[in-house]
Amino acid sequence: MKTVLEKYIPEHSVEPVFELIKINQVHLKIVNERVTRHGDYRKGLSGKHEITVNTSLNKYRFLMTLIHEISHLVAFEKYGRNIKPHGDEWKLTFQRLMVPFIRPEIFPSQLLPLLARHFRNPKASSDTDATLSLALKQFDPENDKNYIFEIPYGSVFRIHNGKIFKKVALRLKRYECLEVNSGRTYLFNPNAEVELLPN
Repeated sequence: MKTVLEKYIPEHSVEPVFELIKINQVHLKIVNERVTRHGDYRKGLSGKHEITVNTSLNKYRFLMTLIHEISHLVAFEKYGRNIKPHGDEWKLTFQRLMVPFIRPEIFPSQLLPLLARHFRNPKASSDTDATLSLALKQFDPENDKNYIFEIPYGSVFRIHNGKIFKKVALRLKRYECLEVNSGRTYLFNPNAEVELLPN
């Protein structure tokens, strides 16, 4: 298991993560990318704790996702199954488990202040923290995607499900975009990855 973890997470995080997996009897599966989520926790019918994490994540996002999912397990075990999945008990658990990893031996120095700010009140997804999400994406492998904040107003783009939109306006922190087929308006986070199409 340690040799597998070495491929996916920063070197200095392998030993403590391995201990968390062992202590909590986690069955870890590394799976092909799912667009809607980075990872998942469930208690299987057999009582096994199953955690899945997308193989496509960079090592810093993989580490955060794995600790996020282990936090669900630990919070449910400590506080019971009736807690909210991303409620106060989970936030407290995620903070407690993640803070020991927020150090320069594990994360690049430019991420440390962003992580410290994020973990004062962690969200259900690090993607909703646009600043942290963009900073983490710089460690992703190269791809042909653009971020919605980068493309000009009036540009036409496609998202992961094939729907085509036109970028219209900025509303506070999100971008208003018009779905070309239906004429309906949708709001996108600035860090949404899109495929720019020729006009």
